[in-house]
Amino acid sequence: MTASQTTYKRGAALPGSNPFQRLADLLDGQTPGLEPIMMTIGEPQHPIPEFTVEVLAENMADFRRYPPINGTPEFRSTIADWLDKRYGLNGSIDPDFGVLPLNGSREGLSFGAIAARDQLDKGLDHPAVILPNPFYQTYAAAAHVADGETVLLDAVSEHQFLPDLDGLEPALLDRTVAFYVASPTNPEGSVTTLEYWQKLIGMARKHRFMIFADECYSEIYRTTPPPGVLEAAHRMGTDFSNIVVLNSLSKRSNLAGLRCGFAAGDPVFLKKWAKFRGLAAPQVPLPAQAVAVRAYRDEAHVEENRRLYNEKYEAAERLLGPILGPVTTEAGFFLWLNVEKWGDGVSVTQALWRDTGVKVLPGSYLASDQSDGSNPGRNYIRAGLVAPLAQTEIALERVANWLGDKA
Repeated sequence: MTASQTTYKRGAALPGSNPFQRLADLLDGQTPGLEPIMMTIGEPQHPIPEFTVEVLAENMADFRRYPPINGTPEFRSTIADWLDKRYGLNGSIDPDFGVLPLNGSREGLSFGAIAARDQLDKGLDHPAVILPNPFYQTYAAAAHVADGETVLLDAVSEHQFLPDLDGLEPALLDRTVAFYVASPTNPEGSVTTLEYWQKLIGMARKHRFMIFADECYSEIYRTTPPPGVLEAAHRMGTDFSNIVVLNSLSKRSNLAGLRCGFAAGDPVFLKKWAKFRGLAAPQVPLPAQAVAVRAYRDEAHVEENRRLYNEKYEAAERLLGPILGPVTTEAGFFLWLNVEKWGDGVSVTQALWRDTGVKVLPGSYLASDQSDGSNPGRNYIRAGLVAPLAQTEIALERVANWLGDKA
C-alpha cells in the first residue's frame, strides 16, 4: 500500500518518539522473568579494529584544528578507491567533488531531503519525500526538516521487503524531491537487485528527484556482496546524477561511536551540498578521518566481523528455524520474525520480556500506520544479533522455548 497525506499537516508523519523510548514506556513496571538479555538496539559489540587507538594517538594534535568541511584529500581519495574496488566503478568516482565526509551516515540522511528540495527547486511548498515502511526513523525526520509531504511505501514480504516501484503515479513522482531506500534493508535484511536500482535510477532522472541510498549494512552479508546503486548506474553506462549513497564505519568496522561516514555520487549535487553543510553541519574531526582512511584500506577486520555475525545466524537457524521456518536474512544483523501465530509484535514483546527476560522490539514501532490503520510491521518483532555468540544463543534458546511452548 502507498499512502500520502491528502491534507498536508506539518509533522503528521513524524514519530512522536523513537522506537526505544516507546519500548521503554511499553515495558515500564514489568519485571523480566529471567536475567535480562537485550536484543533491541543495533549497537555493534564485536571488537573494534586493533589499529584504532594507534591511529588516534598518532593524530591527537589534530583535535586542535578545524577540519575542512569537504574532508581531507586522503579521506576522499580513500573512499573513492574503496568504492571503485568494491563495486567495479573503474575510477568513475570524482574524489574532489563526488565524496563528502559525514558525522555518521545519519547526518547525511537528515540533511539530504532539504538539500534536494532546495537544489531541485520544483516550486512546491511541500514536495513529496518517499520512504520505505518500516524505515529508519531519521528518514522521517529528514522529510520533516524539508517541510515535505511524507509518502510511505509498505515494504512487505511479497515484494522482498522493498518498496514496490510498480504503480507509482507519475504525478507523485513529479512532485517528489527525495526517495530514500536502504539496501540491505533495516529491519528486514533484504537486498535490492541491480535491476531494481536501475529502474529507480531511471525514474529519478525522468521525474527529477534524488535517490538517497542508505547502504550502511553493505558489508554485513551472509555470502554474496550486495550490489550498490553506484554499481547499477555504472553498469548502465551513465554518470551518477540524481544518486547519493551513504555509508559509515558504524556497522562495517564496529565504530559507531566514532561518528564517521561518507556521502558519494552526484558531484554536482554534492558540491552544492558541501556549501550548505559549511553553514549547517559540524565538520568531521581530522583524527576520525584518519581512522576511516586506515579502516577502508583494511578488509581483514571486516571479514572477521562478517564471520562472527554469520555464526550467530547459524545458531538462529538451528534454534528458531524448526519453529518459524527460515530466519536467516541476506544481510544485516537483525532477525525479522513473523510472530502472528502467537499474537502481534507488541504483545509478543511484552510476553517475552515477562516470561524469558529477552528484550526485543515490536516491528510496528519501526513503521508508521497507514491511513487505513494498517502497519506492515504489526505482526513482527526485530531481534539484534549483536551480543557475543554465547549470550545470543542463550537468548535464542529462551525465545525458541517460549515459541514452542505457546504454539
